[in-house]
Amino acid sequence: MKDIQNDELSRLWFMICNAVPPVGIFLYFRHRERYPNKARRALTSAMTGIPMALVMGYIINNQITK
Repeated sequence: MKDIQNDELSRLWFMICNAVPPVGIFLYFRHRERYPNKARRALTSAMTGIPMALVMGYIINNQITK
């Protein structure tokens, strides 16, 4: 039986998953069976964090530190 009562990712963990994508991927695999909504939100946050990190890395390396 699935426990849907706590099936929401907190804002703090959402921001951490976005800033550090491996944390979001870990949380996805940890919560995917019992809390599917929490796991999906963690994975989505991690997947949007990867392109953002690449773009910000490009901007910082090529524009600001030039």
